[in-house]
Amino acid sequence: MAETTEPQYQKGDRVEYRPVGGGNDNVAHSVGEVVDVLGSGADLRYSIKNDNTGKKTNYQALQHGEQLCSKANVLTNTSAQCAVDVLALDAKVKWISQAVIEQLKLAASVAKSIEYKRARLDKQTREWDAIRTERTSALDTVLESLGTQLVPPGFHQTSSDSSLFGSQHSLDKADGIIDPAQSPSATVRENVFEKKLATKHVDRSTWKTLRDFVDESAIEQVLDAVENDRSRLDVRVLSPLLFLFRLSPNWTCLESGLGDPHSHGFSIRNSLPVSNAPPIGSLLDAQERTTTGMARHLESLASHYDQMADALHDSETGIPHSEEEMQAMHRDTDELPAIMAELEEDAHSIQEAHEKLVLAKTAAQEQLDASRSTLDDLDELGDIMSDMLQKQQDVEADCENLLEALQQRLLVVEDLHHRFVQYQSSFHKLLIEIARRRQYRESAEKIVEGLMAQLDAMSSEERQMREDFNAEHGAHIPTDICLCIENPPTRWEVVPWAGDVPEVLPVVDADLLAQLTAFLFLLCLGEREVGGRGSDYAW
Repeated sequence: MAETTEPQYQKGDRVEYRPVGGGNDNVAHSVGEVVDVLGSGADLRYSIKNDNTGKKTNYQALQHGEQLCSKANVLTNTSAQCAVDVLALDAKVKWISQAVIEQLKLAASVAKSIEYKRARLDKQTREWDAIRTERTSALDTVLESLGTQLVPPGFHQTSSDSSLFGSQHSLDKADGIIDPAQSPSATVRENVFEKKLATKHVDRSTWKTLRDFVDESAIEQVLDAVENDRSRLDVRVLSPLLFLFRLSPNWTCLESGLGDPHSHGFSIRNSLPVSNAPPIGSLLDAQERTTTGMARHLESLASHYDQMADALHDSETGIPHSEEEMQAMHRDTDELPAIMAELEEDAHSIQEAHEKLVLAKTAAQEQLDASRSTLDDLDELGDIMSDMLQKQQDVEADCENLLEALQQRLLVVEDLHHRFVQYQSSFHKLLIEIARRRQYRESAEKIVEGLMAQLDAMSSEERQMREDFNAEHGAHIPTDICLCIENPPTRWEVVPWAGDVPEVLPVVDADLLAQLTAFLFLLCLGEREVGGRGSDYAW
């Protein structure tokens, strides 16, 4: 507020005045614009806006604008460097993620290879199991058949020591009879064989069977060896899984592949950082446009300040200003708040963009740090996969050796089966041979008996003829003539060859021979139908 000694003025008039409280008359007068008229008469006062106030306002606006633009420039440069850092960090994160994915794919490939080898080994094992079941079943079948094949008592001695096969059953059981249902390979497969010997005419319950002459303990040893080697194979096949579990329980699902959500490989893949970097290009472009606008505003502020300074200088030197010039300066001054608001908004926009880039850089650095932890897990995965692969190769080599040994074991089982089939077949032929020999012996005995009867008849007839001759002519012939005329006919006897004894053969009942004939007939049909496997039929 200022006091004047001049007559009354109107609003908008420019006046020269002395500020209120200015003291003596030496205080310099100021120039300003009447903005309001207060009171009347003796209380008349004028509200005057000093031109220096406008200059000061414009200078403050210019200074504040320069500060905002300077800060914006610093933030823009920092943002540019931050953007470069974000791009570099994001590139590193992407490179590490891609490398991790490639390594995980390689690990999955190794796991699939190991799984394929294990599946192939399992297939070989199952094939061997099928062959073992077939061989042991065939062995059980022939043993069961031997257990039903009765051996007439005349075919063996009381002691089983004379048996080429040896038998523990005749020593273990008082009656020397074994239960056909007891199979030496009962530990390998279930035996469903159950038959009873039929008795006919004679009590055959005490008779021995062909199985009584088989060394069951030797068969048990062979089958136990097969089972033990098979158990060793199972343990060796499972050893890689046990080895993997001992390394780390977290890796037990690795072989399932990276798609298993419980596998550690899957967790590594899920832990990979996802690039969430802001659009760097658009942010920098926006900052560039914003700083360009701020520069234009700063130029406007500087130009307006220069105009106000020139106007003040002209006023101080007494150069008047036109009404249009005054209105233009007032209009520019009135626009200062809007310009400053835009500068503030632009500076805030640049600050926000800078903060986004700083946050993006921090996030990218955190992702890079997390990726290093992922790389450590990946190194552990690589070590475990290498150990697993080496372990699987060792297991595969050992299992190949075990399978080869098991094949040799099956050859022994097959050889036993073949021997027992030949044993049964030879016994069947033995029965037929005994029957044939008995028939030969009986035929020879009949011939000898017939010859003896014929010789006896001839001898009796000869004796009678000699007695009749001697009775008729003997009295007329001197006794010293033909002394042999009185001799009786020679008597003959048919006996075995010198040193030989009459052959004694065991008795084979007719029903046994009939059963054998029927069995051989079925055997012949079976060989025609199944290509020589008819020998496995039980008799």
